[in-house]
Amino acid sequence: MTESLNPALILILGGALLPLAPDAVRRWGTLALPVLALLALLSLPFGEYGQIRVFGYALVTLRLDSLSFVFALIFHIAAFLTALYAWHVRDTVQQVAALVYGGAAIGAVLAGDLITLFVFWELTAISSVFLILARGTERAFRAAMRYLIIQVGSGVLLLAGAVIKVQATGSLAFDYVGLDSPGGLLIFVAFGIKCAFPLLHNWLQDAYPEATVTGTVVLSAFTTKLAVYALARGYPGTDMLITIGAVMTAFPIFYAVIENDLRRVLAYSLNNQLGFMVVGIGVGTELALNGTAAHAFSHILYKALLFMSMGAVLLRAGTVNGSDLGGLYKSMPYTTAFCIVGAASISAFPLFSGFISKSLILTAVAAEHHWFVWLVLLFASAGVFHHSGIKIPYFAFYAHDSGIRCEEAPKNMLLAMGLTAFLCIAIGVFPDTLYAILPYAVDYEPYTTTHVITQLQLLMFSALAFTVLVRTGLYPPELHSVNLDADWSYRRLLPMAFRHLGSWHQRLTDRVTRTASNSLRAVFDNLYQHHGPQGMLARDWPTGSMVIWVAVLLGFSLLLYYL
Repeated sequence: MTESLNPALILILGGALLPLAPDAVRRWGTLALPVLALLALLSLPFGEYGQIRVFGYALVTLRLDSLSFVFALIFHIAAFLTALYAWHVRDTVQQVAALVYGGAAIGAVLAGDLITLFVFWELTAISSVFLILARGTERAFRAAMRYLIIQVGSGVLLLAGAVIKVQATGSLAFDYVGLDSPGGLLIFVAFGIKCAFPLLHNWLQDAYPEATVTGTVVLSAFTTKLAVYALARGYPGTDMLITIGAVMTAFPIFYAVIENDLRRVLAYSLNNQLGFMVVGIGVGTELALNGTAAHAFSHILYKALLFMSMGAVLLRAGTVNGSDLGGLYKSMPYTTAFCIVGAASISAFPLFSGFISKSLILTAVAAEHHWFVWLVLLFASAGVFHHSGIKIPYFAFYAHDSGIRCEEAPKNMLLAMGLTAFLCIAIGVFPDTLYAILPYAVDYEPYTTTHVITQLQLLMFSALAFTVLVRTGLYPPELHSVNLDADWSYRRLLPMAFRHLGSWHQRLTDRVTRTASNSLRAVFDNLYQHHGPQGMLARDWPTGSMVIWVAVLLGFSLLLYYL
């Protein structure tokens, strides 16, 4: 294994060759390839590799440093865990798509220039869409097409920004970009689309719940965290990101509370957690960037665990609507336990992974005296416990006995959930293990008395609020309904407006056409009346009349001449 071997290529090329292998080799290959790629990553010392020149520009296809290592490492772990979770799946399309998708995300994280980043950026979009299409429903197909358009559009903006930047600076290096550099704004928007910024976020809630049982878990791990990495690399310390991130943490809470589809609830919750990372990037200090990297690492694990548990419920119960579930703890006790671990982690309970990563960001925000943003993040922390920490396990497993009796999840799913749950707890109990690989040296102790008590108070009051709302009947009931989000404006409102505008335009065109036609017809009738066969100016005159008129004119001319 050479030092310059890109781990991403192991997954991409290995995944592309899987269909040629027998079924048994193909299944075991989905587990072996992430392990081999991880070994390749761990064997690489920090540095730049795979440097080539294209049209006179230097490309760095493999760059490993303290920031890219954290994301590459968790992407490899996620690729293995999701492959184990989907080990029972016999669909070659999903197997290949998952490996190529994971490899493309790793390749993008390890890219040292914007062109290499663009290639892998677009490959993530093209490969991941098959995980949605594999669901095989009309809804999934439509969601997949919308997802593909948006993701490819993000890549087009990235390429346009890279072209403008290289023309102005002569460099394609993927380092700090900033909003004041040529092309920086286009690249920023490209990253923002993939990171699900407010008003650019609906592709996430639209597409993820429509993917296959295993595909949603894979999707939750890579795309948005790749965007977080890209923002951390290109835009650290950008003040605008503090505001954007704060909004991202707050607004999904309200949608998640009223949403019935529990996988869609988790999609909104994913958006909420991304906001913490974006705020950390905006603050831009070493502590904040460490918090962003740590939270991305933790988030991939606990969010995957929650999606795994809901995927198992969907597989066995046939639905993930909160209104149709309840009492599943009797049939799926292990899945219930793993879901609770994921819920505790995302809620930042002490001794779970979310606690030791989210606290870095909150402390960094407070250290820079962004007190209003800090309060928003506290509100968001309480909210995420409300809708993901309590609502997900409560309505899926406990709310009432739905009468559904089913088998426990397949063993490979349970094993994948068990390993993920173990990592969530291990990171929470031994935070220094994660802190040791963060981009900057960490001098921080999460388990102080003040922090632990403050967090427990926040969680207990949130739990009390949930209990009171449920007991008094004020909590929004779980109903089969459609909740309108910002995408309604371009999926429904704009098409409806264009249809009405088209109808009005057609009526106006018809009226103008009729008026013009009538006017032209009147002109032609008038011309025909005077110049037609019977018109005064076109009819024949008798010869005798013409002789008389000639004589009259001649006499008149002679008269004028002699006078």
